[in-house]
Amino acid sequence: MSNIYKAFENKKAFIPFVTCGDPSLEVTKEIIKAMALSGADLIELGIPFSDPTAEGPVIQEANIRALSGGVTTDKIFDMVKEIRKDVKIPMVFMTYANVVYSYGMEKFMTNAKEAGMDGIILPDVPYEEKEEFASVASKYGLDMISLIAPTSHERVKMIASSAEGFVYCVSSLGVTGVRSEITTDIGKMVELVKAAKDIPAAVGFGISTPEQAKKMAAYADGVIVGSAIVKIIAKYGKECVPYVAEYVKSMKEAITQ
Repeated sequence: MSNIYKAFENKKAFIPFVTCGDPSLEVTKEIIKAMALSGADLIELGIPFSDPTAEGPVIQEANIRALSGGVTTDKIFDMVKEIRKDVKIPMVFMTYANVVYSYGMEKFMTNAKEAGMDGIILPDVPYEEKEEFASVASKYGLDMISLIAPTSHERVKMIASSAEGFVYCVSSLGVTGVRSEITTDIGKMVELVKAAKDIPAAVGFGISTPEQAKKMAAYADGVIVGSAIVKIIAKYGKECVPYVAEYVKSMKEAITQ
């Protein structure tokens, strides 16, 4: 059983996202440690990319800041190795096919595993092309996390039946970003996933407040938050760690009540 399941064992999982290298890799390290101490159950680490198609402006800007600060995939692997001495919860990379391709797929998966990662999310890889990456990832014991958008029921079942780690249910069509309300029938989506496979389902895209998190956690096994955290980091820069910690704590509390 993959390490990722531990995030969901007998509890609702809170899954925060951070862009590695924004504002710097040193600060990213502190953010990850603070998130783990504040109740995060699994952390998504974004490897910055110059053209992040699934992202809204908030995360796009974080990618640009990180890249202009000189962040590389190798530096991120080194950082993960370091924080793995302190942080024991599961962690997955979120990046783009191009990043993995240009680095070299075998080399990327080997180094990710050696650094201590548990899985990878590639939002721009459609289900039809997933196998090319998933087969290499599984060779190194990494789960390739599938994303399911609010699409046809048949498609949800098809994607869920071969999913691993957890299923990332996208709450809204379009790019990432804070939404004032989420109108998708998440309950139905999660039901379809569970009917296809006994696997945790977490909801992301657009969740920013404790109220929204609580609402989503009623249907799903976990709640994923990215843009709202990246906004805090953008606002406070290198002073952001206590503010991120406080936010993670409030979100975790909201979904466990």
